[in-house]
Amino acid sequence: MKNYILLLLIAVCFSCKNEKTTENISNTEVSNTKLTADDIINKSIEISGGEKFKQSSLKFEFRDVYYQALRKNHEFLLVRILVKDNDSIFDMVSNVGFERYDNKDFVKLEDSIAKTYEASVNSVHYFSVLPYGLNDDAVNKILLTDEHIKGKDYYKVKVTFNENGGGEDFEDVFVYWFDKQSFKLDYLAYSYNEESGVGMRFREAYNERYVNDLRFVDYNNYKTKDIEVELGELGKAFDNNQLELLSKIELENIEVQLINN
Repeated sequence: MKNYILLLLIAVCFSCKNEKTTENISNTEVSNTKLTADDIINKSIEISGGEKFKQSSLKFEFRDVYYQALRKNHEFLLVRILVKDNDSIFDMVSNVGFERYDNKDFVKLEDSIAKTYEASVNSVHYFSVLPYGLNDDAVNKILLTDEHIKGKDYYKVKVTFNENGGGEDFEDVFVYWFDKQSFKLDYLAYSYNEESGVGMRFREAYNERYVNDLRFVDYNNYKTKDIEVELGELGKAFDNNQLELLSKIELENIEVQLINN
């Protein structure tokens, strides 16, 4: 099974034409007293693995589902593998769009269903490598007022997305809290508007580990009972122990291979 998956992903990913990129994340130490949102996010990405994310093959499990991500410069392939008995469903998101395979057979889906599956795959992969991805072209960043949470000082950045390139959930709004000393991403909050309902979530990072120089964390996932609380105020609500633990977001069996040009 593992060999079949690996061969399939390699065949799909590297059948595309390789492209070289001149885009670089600055490795310069941030020393200005007045930092911009870009400064903070650049530094956070750098200490979390930086350029190595762009040349990587990742594997992990999340809630008994297999995930793989291949990134090589501007090319990417994000995969979810659902295994039941002797059948395997492959959901794939790449530069060319979304595709589903039942074992080796291509599955034709209605556009609305395909978009739902694509958003689901994107979501897990998006959260798995944060803050990587926050410099994408569709991302808009606004620096908010610093905040104090659980005895530490944090930079606070609001993120929105352009409709063009922002994905199915481009209307979602995120807030990120970066430790002012380490620049690591410790907390995030987001609002969502889906068919299943609207709401907000607040996540607390824990279980930090580096796998082949890339940083990964798990999250405590919180909700609020007070619908009057605004998204940007969830940090204060957490600091005051006013949020309710809903679930845990845990990545298991993480494997990382770095890819050479």
